[in-house]
Parts: sequence; structure tokens; C-alpha cells
Amino acid sequence: MSGSVQSIRGFADILPSRTPLWRRLERIVRETLDGYGYDEIRLPVVERTELFRRSIGEVTDIVEKEMYTFEDRSGESITLRPEGTAGCVRACLEHGLLHNAQARLWYAGPMFRYERPQKGRFRQFHQIGVEVFGMAGPDIDAEVILLSARILRRLGLEDVRLQLNSLGSNAARAAYRQHLVTYFQAHFDALDEDSRRRLQGNPLRILDSKNPDMQALIEGAPRLLDHLDEESRDHFDELRRLLDAAGLDYDINPRLVRGLDYYSRTVFEWITDRLGAQGTVLAGGRYDGLVEQLGGRATPAVGFAMGLERLVALLEEREPAVAAAPHAYMVLVGGPAIAVGLPLAERLRDALPSLRLLVNGGGGSFKSQFKRADRSGARLALVIAEDEAAAGTVVVKDLRSDAEQVAVAQADLPARLRELLALNEIPGE
Repeated sequence: MSGSVQSIRGFADILPSRTPLWRRLERIVRETLDGYGYDEIRLPVVERTELFRRSIGEVTDIVEKEMYTFEDRSGESITLRPEGTAGCVRACLEHGLLHNAQARLWYAGPMFRYERPQKGRFRQFHQIGVEVFGMAGPDIDAEVILLSARILRRLGLEDVRLQLNSLGSNAARAAYRQHLVTYFQAHFDALDEDSRRRLQGNPLRILDSKNPDMQALIEGAPRLLDHLDEESRDHFDELRRLLDAAGLDYDINPRLVRGLDYYSRTVFEWITDRLGAQGTVLAGGRYDGLVEQLGGRATPAVGFAMGLERLVALLEEREPAVAAAPHAYMVLVGGPAIAVGLPLAERLRDALPSLRLLVNGGGGSFKSQFKRADRSGARLALVIAEDEAAAGTVVVKDLRSDAEQVAVAQADLPARLRELLALNEIPGE
């Protein structure tokens, strides 16, 4: 017999012990975005390949090496999305969301890049992205950065640091590019293979190299901040004043360029030392030229994306992954008990939407069902045998204390459970 089928390398299962952390993370992010008035948009995971070539840039690792691209049956080249911004812009243009309007949007879901899997990096990974359109000033840059800070603070992640930089206007960056090319050409023998390839096509990406042998050379390169146009410098200075006024700490990182061609002016990253080489947990910036580049009218835009796997890894360092235990386990012994217990369980779920109730399935003796109840982690056992079924009662036993078990009338059970478990009446998410 052949062996069992295994998952594809870099495509990870998220097991029940870990999903409660994922759900808490997603809930906190969703609540925070709702609080800022951002609207959710849901996007397809597959787009035309041309969308990413035009938006991300031909001379980027993503387009050159990492995209999952293939021809469909009609011969069209399509790609599993490697990031979300381009698809969000495409959707906004296709459905007229930016016509004489501002938009604050967010989305969530899997992204795909053919990278070497390592801690914090997968070939299928999950992001929540935030995009804002139609606002050109540094005030909206400050808002999205403060929004990102609030999300991280609500998650309790304190060991993260904010880094800022400005890439300036396209014209200023083009002039700076020539200085950079001149500098690196003078040190051509010290460049690694990737940097030599990028030198003519996208020399700013050399600054983003993670090769330790390149760091001293990169440190000596001309600084983009020293070549900003006046308008971009004023924009960046005002952004800093707004963040200072809000009491948000940050570091200026003149080597921060981000990995996508469409960024301009403000760029930022939240980084940590706790995930090894994959230290960026949330990053973004301004991309004022992308909407026009993809066929729309010139529209200012700014946004960010957060990597959920990396955020969950940080959360797991502080709180071990444990599957969510039920509040109660219903023990049903005998046919009459099952006939009474199943409809009773439905009535309890109606009365107490936040109740996590696990009903025994597959039969079993009284002793074996109690073992299942204990293994489930439930606090209470709700026991119905033939006598209880006939009397219309349920025995409530606390599995985590020495409290005496009590018989409760079925009609009184919702109130008793609400009291014992301190349940609210809002469904958990």
C-alpha cells in the first residue's frame, strides 16, 4: 500500500489547537478597523498575471521568482495573488468605487509566493490588508500608522518597533537612482549576483538586500532622505509632527525601501527581533501612482498589510496554543436520554448563543462518556439518563471542582448555566 498523501511544502495546516489564537487575532483586527470606519472588501485569490507585472514591477523577486503563474484552459496567464493591493485597486476601478469618492477598505485572506519556507515564511500565507484612496495629505498616513499601532497594542505585542522612511516623488527618486547607480558601479566587484542584476533595472532594491556581506556597502550608499524633493520633505516632516503629537515612538530607517515598485513617499514597517530573519510583521506606505498605472485617474493612496502567521507566532510565545474547550458536555445514557437531550441542546443554544456545548455522540457507557467529558476540557457535565429523561431534569456536575452535583429542571437550565458560567447573550466569534 502506498503511503498517505502529505501537504505541499510551504502550505501549512492550521490545527484546532491554534485556531483560537487566529480567531482572536482576526476579531481584534476586525473590531479595530470597524472602529475607524473602514469597510471590508472580499477579493478573488486569482488574477490576470498582467495585473502584478504592471503593479509590482518586472524587476522584483516576486515577479521574477516567486509568483505561482500558469495558463488556464483558455490559454490565459493567471496568477495566485502574491499580495493584495493590486487586486484591491483593480476591484475599485472595475466597480467605480473611486469615482469622485474617498474609500477606506480592508480585506483578508491567503497570498501565495514560491519562497524558501522557514520560520515565519510560508508559500501560502495569510494577510489582512488596509487601503485608503483619495487622500493626499500626511494626516491619512498618520491615521493608518496609528491604526496599525492600535492593532498591535490591542494584541498585547509590545516588543515591536516602528521604522519610517520617505521614498520621495518619482522625479526625486529618479535623480537619486543615478547617484545610487554611480555608487554601486564604483563597487561592482563587491556586489552579489542579485544586486548586479538589479543595478540597472531597480537599484533601490539593492538597499533591501538581506545578504550580511552586503550590509557595510549598503550602509555607505547615498541616503534617499538627503535627495528628497521639497514637497516630499514637507510631507514627511508633517507626518513626523503628527506622530510625535500622538506620542508614537518610531525610528527613521533611511534604508527602508519596501519590496514593491509602486511605493512612493511614506513607507513604514513594524519589526521585531523575536522571529529571526523574518522580522517584519506589518508594513506599508503610500502608492500615489498605482491607480493611474493600472488605468484609473491619478489617485493618492496609502495602506499596509500584516502577516498573520508572524503575528500568531508572536502571540504563541506569550500564550500556548490550546483548542477552545466547551463550556459543557452533555452526557446521554440510553435511547430515551438521547431523544430528550438532542432537542434540549438546541433549546439551550437558542437561549444562550455564546454557550459552547458539546453533546456526546456515538453512545457509550456512563463511565466512558464521563471520560470523554473530562478529556474535552469542559467545566460542566450535563447528565441525562433514563430517570432524568422521565423526570424532565438534568444533573449538573462541575468537572473542575468538588462542588456537589445538582438536579435542575430543564426549563430552569438556561438560567442556571448563565449563572454558573457567567455567560453573556452575544454569540462568540
